[in-house]
Amino acid sequence: MLSDNHNFRGASLMALAMAGFALNDAMVRVVAADMNAGQIMLLRGALTTLIIALFAWRTKPSVSLSMLRDRALLLRTLCEALAAMTYVHALSLLPLSNAASILQALPLVVTMGAAVFLGEKVGWRRWLAIGTGFAGVLVIIRPGGDGFSAASLLVVASVFLAAARDLATKRIKAGAPTLLVSGAASIAVTLSGALLVAPLGGWRTPASLDLAALCFGALMLFTAYQTLIMAMRTGDISFIAPFRYTSLLWSILLGVVFLGERLDMWIISGAGIVVVAGVYMFYRENKLQRQTASASKTIS
Repeated sequence: MLSDNHNFRGASLMALAMAGFALNDAMVRVVAADMNAGQIMLLRGALTTLIIALFAWRTKPSVSLSMLRDRALLLRTLCEALAAMTYVHALSLLPLSNAASILQALPLVVTMGAAVFLGEKVGWRRWLAIGTGFAGVLVIIRPGGDGFSAASLLVVASVFLAAARDLATKRIKAGAPTLLVSGAASIAVTLSGALLVAPLGGWRTPASLDLAALCFGALMLFTAYQTLIMAMRTGDISFIAPFRYTSLLWSILLGVVFLGERLDMWIISGAGIVVVAGVYMFYRENKLQRQTASASKTIS
């Protein structure tokens, strides 16, 4: 278990990353009416890669061939590209509030993955919280109901891919620069978008306002990339993951005020279940950490 200072810093970075992702998602929704998901990924990815390249040129991070061969980095990059494919396409079909509400299950999946693959201890109460959170996702999706949309399943797929990405981030060698990790992901997303442009309807010349929105989204995505990677490498996953829920506040605010979306009781209820489950999981983790720290002091 890392120190409280590390966990607090990791949580702060996670909250900042979520604000960046929410703003980027809002920009995707703005331009989705004028271009397909592949074109959005291509243009936004290229802009983000350019920003990363400029920062790398100024800071000149040390990169070795062994870092590029890191299996955890390669796995993270693949998961990032696949998560972007599913989520960006879903955003072109779903309201931002709907997609963001389903995405709130990500901390639950990350905690589950940390227990299964990284050996972090998760008790039965948190397993119960994970199950409750998944039930909340079903309330949002409403399988078999009138409000069901197959695009919701794309968000669910993106959640599991993003969880795999975050877990792989924790396994990347400590010496790998953050710019290398985010740069690899950005290039992979850009190339994936290029491959999807034709199958999803072909190229459309973007308007000036669309380009401006994508530029802003790329800047926010770069900020989110950097702070998310730093967060996952700074604190305990089970501690900082619940701070992803701050993205829901941003997404609802942007969706309702900026995009004119309306929330129904299914989304509000389901999102509430997921968030309550996550907050309880955070509470349990924090309590266990304090008990462990207290016991260590007593023994010493």
